[in-house]
Amino acid sequence: DKELKALTRALLTEMKQISQDNPLFSEEMRLNMVNIDNPGKIADFITSILNVDRDKQQEILETLDVKKRMEMVLVYIKKEHELAKIQKRITGEINEKIEKNQRDYFLREELKAIKKELGEPTDARSSEYQKFREAIEGFHFQGEVAEQVERELDKFQVMEPSSSEYIVTRNYLDWIVSLPWNEPGADDIDLEASIRILDEDHYGLEDVKERIIEYLAVRKLKKDSKGSILLLVGPPGVGKTSIGKSVARAMNRPFFRYSVGGMRDEAEIKGHRRTYVGAMPGKILQGMKIVKSRAPVFMIDEIDKLGSSYQGDPSSALLEVLDPEQNISFRDHYLDLPFDLSHVVFVATANTLDPIPRPLLDRMEVIRLSGYVVEEKIEIAKRYIIPKSLKKHGLKRGEIRYNKTALKAIAEGYARDAGMRTFEKAVDRIHRKVARQVVEKKGDLPVRITSNTLEEFLKKPYFREDGLKKAAMPGMALGLAWTSMGGDVLVIEAEAVKGKGGFKLTGQMGDVMKESAAIAYTRARKIAEGMESIEKFFDRHIVHLHIPEGATPKDGPSAGITMTTALLSLATGLKIRSNLAMTGELSLTGKVLAIGGLKEKTIAARRHKVKDVIIPDTNLRDLEEIPDHVKKGIRFHPMKELDDVIALALPGLAGKLRK
Repeated sequence: DKELKALTRALLTEMKQISQDNPLFSEEMRLNMVNIDNPGKIADFITSILNVDRDKQQEILETLDVKKRMEMVLVYIKKEHELAKIQKRITGEINEKIEKNQRDYFLREELKAIKKELGEPTDARSSEYQKFREAIEGFHFQGEVAEQVERELDKFQVMEPSSSEYIVTRNYLDWIVSLPWNEPGADDIDLEASIRILDEDHYGLEDVKERIIEYLAVRKLKKDSKGSILLLVGPPGVGKTSIGKSVARAMNRPFFRYSVGGMRDEAEIKGHRRTYVGAMPGKILQGMKIVKSRAPVFMIDEIDKLGSSYQGDPSSALLEVLDPEQNISFRDHYLDLPFDLSHVVFVATANTLDPIPRPLLDRMEVIRLSGYVVEEKIEIAKRYIIPKSLKKHGLKRGEIRYNKTALKAIAEGYARDAGMRTFEKAVDRIHRKVARQVVEKKGDLPVRITSNTLEEFLKKPYFREDGLKKAAMPGMALGLAWTSMGGDVLVIEAEAVKGKGGFKLTGQMGDVMKESAAIAYTRARKIAEGMESIEKFFDRHIVHLHIPEGATPKDGPSAGITMTTALLSLATGLKIRSNLAMTGELSLTGKVLAIGGLKEKTIAARRHKVKDVIIPDTNLRDLEEIPDHVKKGIRFHPMKELDDVIALALPGLAGKLRK
């Protein structure tokens, strides 16, 4: 039968191929397929050696039709062939890996023998040891550092790489060789170049620049590098961080900045001990590793926002860092070795001095950065902000034009904060809209920004002329305040309701301000004693003193004369002189005492178009230090006594007092 012959041939062909892929089949065929020429027996034999279930084998053997039986066997033998191929491939891959490993092993052993003959390290551990040894010899360590490093090196040399201590020691040695231990070169300070750099980077701030140049001059003259630590204090956006970068440029030193705002763990400053998993040095030594210099300019940002917790007090940890007498041997918990930080120029920044602990503040030289007046903002925008924003948004100089009135309108209507951050956001917003016009090819170029077209880009102004703070009725007075955000004008409001006398305060006042208000009320009643109508007013009314905005916390003693004047204005029904603001602490006997932040308050007065400002007579020296362009357009009235304040603010009442 031809069909049987064909099936027999197909079975034998498959078996031959299987025997090539699987040696076990080859052996079985050699022993058992001698002289088998019966198709049925061939099918039965192949069934017996196939790796199939007994039930399947039984089913095949019970099939009496030889042709059908052979077809069934052919199906199973093809499946077996596929398995044999897979088995052969896997075996080949395993053998290849074994051969490669053996070859690599022999090559490594041969390489070790060659390196041994050449006197070179023979394994990775020896290689790392040699690398550490060469780096450490280049530092010329002495004393405690040399002894500790030698101990760690000797320990590392005998450790097994599989040991957990091996990684810890290797990381420790890696940190040691990564830090800049060698003495830095002498400062190459060129005062003329420093002045030019500061002028290039910042407009105005003449007093700040002068202080920095004086500081650099002292650094140039002194042979040792110990010096004061600068603390730049001012509202957000006035350029504190950029001044730190300019100092680094002027001194030709690398710059590193780290913000400590919200930090609550002293290990951030001084690192963790090596016993902890994942331990590493603090940010001070991390910064030294990054800049690869022992004499960088190191900026500690937001130092007034340091926190403290059960994990420690970071401000106390900074004492050792910032004290010139102690930082010559700063000891990080991780390294536990003295590291000299005396060559580092530390520059810290803060918005206000109040939260900074006194011991930390005593170690720093305070440089105040006040806010900017409108003229300064316009000049800064032209020189720095607009070119920077054009570049950021992919625009060219010729595609947009500002006139001076537009810049003035931005400063007065959209960006009345002390710094330049809000101004920059407004310019960015304009440039985003212009960029869209350029891409969509809408409108003509250049786009002209004027005070008339400004609302197309920035919508309605946040501040308007009618929104300026004014003392519009009796019982209202303008005070000047100084906060971490810069200077501001406060409207102090007094109102009365009928009652048996009393005094009520609202407006989120702090304890100091409440005491100041109590003094103001007492002083106002004392003045009223000689005037029957005013005295009866206080006896027959409950007086309510309020300082908007109610949700904003306020504190400090400098509103004393303002609150007293507001109370007297309410009691007499006389309006306080228009465009007059005042600042000054009041004593119980009627003396006008000194206040702080006069420059910031002056800038706030200019923003609100105040023409006359009453200040304490003792602040005249501070007034002389304020630049003329900041004081421009304001008349200052120094006062020693409350009676003088009343004479200017409430001339009608002053006449009655004289009588």
